[in-house]
Amino acid sequence: MSRRPSSPVIVERVQTGVRLEKRMLKVLKALADSLDLTLGDLLEGIVLHAFEGKAPFSTTTRAKVAELRKIFGLTLTASDAHHLKEKPARARAARSVR
Repeated sequence: MSRRPSSPVIVERVQTGVRLEKRMLKVLKALADSLDLTLGDLLEGIVLHAFEGKAPFSTTTRAKVAELRKIFGLTLTASDAHHLKEKPARARAARSVR
């Protein structure tokens, strides 16, 4: 499946309403900005690499991710995947009223 397109690959994109953990989203947005990518382009790249079992980031980019994780307090790890539970709506609503 590995091929290098010599010209742009035309795709059809759709808008989506994906919900993500707040600190994770902050890290992703900051990383996309530092790489001069859109958030969507960054996510597409991560997913395409994951589909092929490849690491999406270079050593330099992983160091940037580690720095951003510290800045935004993101302590979640891969072992937390599939174990995340959202705060009850009542707690979110009370927090947003403040």
